[in-house]
Amino acid sequence: MINDQIRDKEVRLIDENGTQMGIVSNKEAQDLALSKRLDLVKISPTAKPPVCKIMDYSKHRFDQQKKEKEARKKQKTATIKELRLSPNIDTHDINVKIKKAKEFLKNGDKVKISIRFKGREIGYSDNSLEIFDMFVKSVEEYGNIEKPPKKEARMMSMFLSPKQ
Repeated sequence: MINDQIRDKEVRLIDENGTQMGIVSNKEAQDLALSKRLDLVKISPTAKPPVCKIMDYSKHRFDQQKKEKEARKKQKTATIKELRLSPNIDTHDINVKIKKAKEFLKNGDKVKISIRFKGREIGYSDNSLEIFDMFVKSVEEYGNIEKPPKKEARMMSMFLSPKQ
């Protein structure tokens, strides 16, 4: 709440330098803020009496937005990249997928490796565990297992996360 929105009879006032002025009436606080060409801002509405500060509200809001924008810039969002394999994949094809997974892990992305079973391939699910083991051994210097291989209906998948 700022300026005329503050309806309390008495407020604890802090001036623009941060020194406490004590408990004053709302009218006095608003007059003082107006004479300094600044705003009266309610900082702590739950206190008895509420705490108000004299400040340039638009400058304060601008500084807050600038800090939030800087925080968003520094924030790293982790994306999940998916690599799909089949249970009867050839060694060259697996090497290409391993190379791609290493690239993703270097960039700091998480990798989901999934094997989809079609038709009668579901009977060879133990072969797919060997594929996952080979895959993990190949990329262990760049990442480690976040979630181990798990079978869900006609699909088996696992997650790798980059090493810090």
